[in-house]
Amino acid sequence: MNQGMTSDTLLHIPVLPKEVLSYLNISHNGIYLDGTIGLGGHANLIARNLSTKGHLIGIDRDSEALKFTTKRLSSCKSPVSIFHESYHNFESILDRLGIYQLNGILLDLGLSSYQMDSNSRGFSYKSNSELDMRFDKSQKLKASDLLNHSSFNDLANIIYQYGEERHSRTIAKKIVEKRPLLSVSDLNEAVRLTTHPSKRNKTLARVFQALRIKVNEELDKLEIFLSMFINRLSIGGRIIIISFHSLEDRLVKHAFRALAKNQQLSILTKKPITPSKSEIIHNNRSKSAKLRAGEKI
Repeated sequence: MNQGMTSDTLLHIPVLPKEVLSYLNISHNGIYLDGTIGLGGHANLIARNLSTKGHLIGIDRDSEALKFTTKRLSSCKSPVSIFHESYHNFESILDRLGIYQLNGILLDLGLSSYQMDSNSRGFSYKSNSELDMRFDKSQKLKASDLLNHSSFNDLANIIYQYGEERHSRTIAKKIVEKRPLLSVSDLNEAVRLTTHPSKRNKTLARVFQALRIKVNEELDKLEIFLSMFINRLSIGGRIIIISFHSLEDRLVKHAFRALAKNQQLSILTKKPITPSKSEIIHNNRSKSAKLRAGEKI
């Protein structure tokens, strides 16, 4: 088992599972894409509803997760195809498979618990490790590269733009002063010296979010995907996107509205669907999840 993974983490119930299945409205013989398959929580639920004539396609940038997920889904009766790739390249994967249209697409844009809890990946300010933050470990750029080689202005802009942090310039100045920053504790200390204790954890969360988004080009990839997914959905096909912060949700909302205006998409969720109080109690990390769904018309 990979470092930072436990059986409880790996088999944790995915966010908004009932809502995902309801909005996907699965056809037993349909073809479905899970563009962020991760540990296969949602994918496993989808696959259970597919026949031998159905097909589940899974994509993820995290090779560690895919090793587990490939085994997890090996007993599915429907064909399953898994790819180590970014979801924004899904069209080339479909072309490779000889598939033109999909009956449904799911993106869950959140980090998995095993990623957040890992003591080697650097995603969380709560676990000291190298400042890595790469989803795909074959990628060269790490968070430490950004922190140690970006200009003051670039750093401040990253923290402000992707973390929506008001004190971005103060924090960026301290980061530059304390270089080189090599570990999570190094970055935590730079933030500690520039924040009030009562607001420190929220600021840390924003800074780590900003760096992670930039390292992995998350918003760029989402924008590319949103500009093209409609072409590969069949009429009546469903799209579900679960986001975890306002930057992602805003992109999804605006893309869906533009497609609805062009009479290409019927928006199924007037307001984003959020987890119930019961789900949040059982999975605290689901509390910021927002699900938006649409159907191609």
